[in-house]
Amino acid sequence: MQSGISASQELQDAFNDLVSSPGKRAVLASIQNEQITPTTTIPANNTRFEDDLHQLQSHLSSSQATYVLLKVDSNAPDGYAAITFVPNAAPVRQKMLFASTRLSLVRELGLERFRQQVFCTEASELTAEGWAKHEQHEALAAPLTEEESGLKGVKDAEAAESLGTQGRRGHVSGRVDVKTGEGVVEALELLKEEGCKGTVVQLKYALPEEVLTLDSSTDGVAPKDVSETISTSEPRYTFYASPDASEAGAGIVFIYTCPTSSRIKERMIYSTGKSWTRTVAERDAGITIAKSLEATEPSEITADMLGGGQAAAVEGDPASMGGEKKAGFARPKRPGRR
Repeated sequence: MQSGISASQELQDAFNDLVSSPGKRAVLASIQNEQITPTTTIPANNTRFEDDLHQLQSHLSSSQATYVLLKVDSNAPDGYAAITFVPNAAPVRQKMLFASTRLSLVRELGLERFRQQVFCTEASELTAEGWAKHEQHEALAAPLTEEESGLKGVKDAEAAESLGTQGRRGHVSGRVDVKTGEGVVEALELLKEEGCKGTVVQLKYALPEEVLTLDSSTDGVAPKDVSETISTSEPRYTFYASPDASEAGAGIVFIYTCPTSSRIKERMIYSTGKSWTRTVAERDAGITIAKSLEATEPSEITADMLGGGQAAAVEGDPASMGGEKKAGFARPKRPGRR
């Protein structure tokens, strides 16, 4: 799902001014009236950008998300960082909106301008000390040879180009390359937040491209009402953050439904993609699935099935099915088989 929100002309002008003006350090922006608009410009009072970061603090709210377009190297064409600041106390819907729009923002302003994109939740991360920790973390990646670095640059450029037409690819294993649309990983990541208990995130495959996309996100859903949010005409992958979990991110339930009215091709694609979707959630989004459920019709999913926090079943291991409950699919017999 794409938010449909775009950078306003005022923001594009403000960013171009940031690029051309040595006396400016950053532009802050927010989402207003379905557009990303500039809210504040930060001056460059020091040679090193780290020495200017303290100026951001008075403009960062503990409950309001914002974008920060930061000039980190005025001598380089790609010397900018696109920062998405989403505090933990921000409304869940706002978190979703900012997370799913950030890729569109950098594309519209020029992807080649941004050497890095940063997502942070604490104002302390946007201080000289916090930025130093961020760079230390980035430096932990294994150093590349010159040849490897060149190949990585080519792959990154190809990936960036594919964002505009094919959606982002989540490299979830050596054998599986799942194409995912905007906002999928970000929506799943938000299920770990304290304020997201009771949130339902639904994913679907956009056909015929077979791109895993964000279908919907609904907040404050009680266990007894989860089934009513799921499509009764098409298969769905549903992730539910149980409000009864002891802590944030501890009670996420994965639900796969495939109604009898689904087309044969849909059945095949969704059945095959079920484990891949879980891998995207667990590896790319970093969430832990506490329980897996399968059903033909959404109405088969009850509040009792969603309760508790049983351990997740091991994929394909019948001995570990204690955490995976199947309501029973209506599987047609294959021709020529007895």
